[in-house]
Formats: sequence, C-alpha cells, structure tokens
Amino acid sequence: MSRIPLVSDQDATGSVKEIFGALNKGLGLVPNMTRAMANSPAVLQAFAQFNSAMGASKLPGALREQIAVLTAESNACAYCLSAHSALGKLAGLSPAQLDAARNADASDPKTKAALVFAQSILDARGGVSDSDVRAVRSAGYTDGQIAEIVAVVALNIFTNFINRAFDVEIDFPRVEPRNHALAR
Repeated sequence: MSRIPLVSDQDATGSVKEIFGALNKGLGLVPNMTRAMANSPAVLQAFAQFNSAMGASKLPGALREQIAVLTAESNACAYCLSAHSALGKLAGLSPAQLDAARNADASDPKTKAALVFAQSILDARGGVSDSDVRAVRSAGYTDGQIAEIVAVVALNIFTNFINRAFDVEIDFPRVEPRNHALAR
C-alpha cells in the first residue's frame, strides 16, 4: 500500500482532472504513480510537461523506453521497471531487448552506445567524461539527442524516486529489479 494516498478520479479537480483525463485517453488508465503525484498538482504538472516534452524528442520511443528500463534497473525501482517493460512492449521491443537494456546492452551498436552513455550518466551522477560524450557522438547522435538522453535519464530518476519514496502500488505486470539489495 502506498505511503501517501492515491488521488481518485472523484477527488481530482482542475489541472489534476485534466491530466488524469489525458492519461486515461492515451493509456487507457491513470497509473498509480500519477495518482500519488497528484497530491501536489505542481508535481503532477511538472511530470506531465516533462514527459510530454520528451515525447516530442528526436529519440525514438523504443530507445526512450530502453533508457527508462535501464534507469529503473539501476535505481531498483520495481514500479518503473514494470511500467516501462509494458510500455516498451507497446513500443515494439521484444522481451530480449528489454532484458538487454537492463544491462545497458543492445544488439544495435547505436542503441548500445546510447544505453552505455545513459549508464555513465547514472554511475557518475551526471558527471560524465569528455570521452563518454565523444563516444555517444561518434555513434551518430547529435548534440541535441545527447542532451535528450540526459533528460530522459533525469525524467526517469524523478519517477523512480517518487515511486520508491512512496512505495507506490504497482499496477502493471510486475517486473523485479535484479539488484534486490537496493530495492525495498
């Protein structure tokens, strides 16, 4: 059970009600994570705007889902790992591709370079090296796309921390992080 209440459809008003409506229309449900965020309309609005902006990025949706899975695995966030495994399948990723992403791996060299860079961001808490940036750039990513990789990692750290802090009940098919020592 979540550590904070999940805002119901009946209790949603104003911008929260609008965001819930958009989520229901796009996903067919309002995820529990957003119901927890809705305790602060500002937090929910920040998530919705950031998520929407990243949806318009130049990175393919499948790659954004692979980065999300990698970030969730790195942060031992079962909620986000479960959600993005389901969303990754909707984006056309196979179970093998999703599993590989958890280890910053992919059969496609360009995708792998993005995932390795994302793992470097996570490991160095953003303090990547010049060689990290050169490597992802040499794999074919533009400077704008490199900035978007950083942003997708940051967005997913935000959601990982919300879900872990509030122990949000998972409402997707459950996927457990491999590093159970970090998970609680």
